[in-house]
Amino acid sequence: MRVMRSMDDVAAFRPEAARLRSATHEEILEGATSDVYFQKTYDLLRLAGREDTPVVAEIFGRKEGVLAGVSEVLELLRAHPVSVDALRDGDEISPKEVVMRLEGAYGAFGIFETAILGILAASSGWATAAKACREAAGDHPLISFGARHVHPAVASAMDCAAIAGGFDACSSILGARLSGKEPAGTVPHAAALIIGDTVEVARLQLQTQPKGGRTVLVDTFQDEALEALRVGEALGQDLEGIRLDTPSERGGVTLDLVREVRARLDQGGLGAVKIFVSGGLTPERIRDLAAAGVDAFGVGHYIAVAPPLEMTMDLKEVGGRPVAKRGRIPGRTPNPRLQRVQ
Repeated sequence: MRVMRSMDDVAAFRPEAARLRSATHEEILEGATSDVYFQKTYDLLRLAGREDTPVVAEIFGRKEGVLAGVSEVLELLRAHPVSVDALRDGDEISPKEVVMRLEGAYGAFGIFETAILGILAASSGWATAAKACREAAGDHPLISFGARHVHPAVASAMDCAAIAGGFDACSSILGARLSGKEPAGTVPHAAALIIGDTVEVARLQLQTQPKGGRTVLVDTFQDEALEALRVGEALGQDLEGIRLDTPSERGGVTLDLVREVRARLDQGGLGAVKIFVSGGLTPERIRDLAAAGVDAFGVGHYIAVAPPLEMTMDLKEVGGRPVAKRGRIPGRTPNPRLQRVQ
């Protein structure tokens, strides 16, 4: 694939006007999402006869967190002659710890600095938020519901990062498949509003969804506790769980609501039915709701809006000689945790 290695390439690039605004895989791989100053740099290096100068570059994060996006960076660089030492997706990292070291001709990978840093920063931010939720949830299942809160072009990357940070599954189909998981989720309120009755929705779910997907949303029409009992009476042992997603306009899912639903289910002989909660969850709310009796959680907004974990790339060797810009220490930064991955 042709890579944009000059300002002439930039001038010749003309994307189609009638298209989604997100970059295609091909555009990312050809360097169309890079900051333009890298093409300007390549022009300078080519004129000086230095484009193939061997260099060592190191990437570090500014804050502690959970690393993610490494596997995607390796796919970005797979067709290029560059050696990569890195930590693994899901590894906890400390401030300024080197998470990746690249070695090769600058012309082989310099153009991808923007994409590499963006992938690692965004993915690590999502994974760090996911880790906070995992610590709050303990062993309770966690599903990423964040796809509707981000641009569809990055929804699957976010879900993969959430799973790297400790989530069990995600709702987006592509994110699940890329993570080796099955997509998870119930049905939306729209299904109940169109069909007109929660119990009828539950009966239809028995016919259309395999075992493992029989969790019914119970907050569309009536009191959640009573609706849960109606569904339980209709489905009996076929009911695996009920989902609470009460909107903020009605007070959201409260601790008292969870306790009441749990008690009424138990009293109705439905002690095996799990309570699944979604909507406005944070680590603090997850911890409190788990203590009140919630069995599983769907977390969306908290993951999706997590700030990126800022990443920086520095050249530390040029032509075999230790170098660094002011404020940095020349030469390779020791980190025995790095492993050769490409």
